Amino acid sequence: MRFPSRSPEQTFAAARLLAAAIDEHGLVVSLVGPLGAGKTVFAKGLAAGLGVDEAAVASPTFVIASEYRIRGGGHLAHVDLYRVESREELEATGFADLLGLGSVMVVEWADRFPDALPVDRLVVEISRPDSGASPDARELHALSSGAVSEAALERWSNALAGASGGSR
Repeated sequence: MRFPSRSPEQTFAAARLLAAAIDEHGLVVSLVGPLGAGKTVFAKGLAAGLGVDEAAVASPTFVIASEYRIRGGGHLAHVDLYRVESREELEATGFADLLGLGSVMVVEWADRFPDALPVDRLVVEISRPDSGASPDARELHALSSGAVSEAALERWSNALAGASGGSR
């Protein structure tokens, strides 16, 4: 699925719609993109859609992971792998303990350690359009890799189409 975003606000809103597409199985969202692409904006939108105060959500670059309670009693783990140097360092953070049925995990810089993530995940690549677009414009490209992420992607894609008047 591809979705053009004209602004950080639109990226945030798209992520809020993804939150509404997550069911009781939870979801792992792998965020990929260059520095300044909007990964944290996306994570904040996802958190807000799950009932977390967006002002409380910041990039966990130095703490590696932050956890938030979400409505319905579950939790959101917001992970940033930018400063993690090795798989051993990642394991020492308790990363694996953050994964669980019904939980939601959003991972910035997930492409640094893709094998540490579950196979069934939603990969959202955020990129800047090649030319002619506003400096705030982004393109979201999402791929699923399992039954849970495929179902969430379908629901999200339908919500995005409805919100944008049918264009994807």
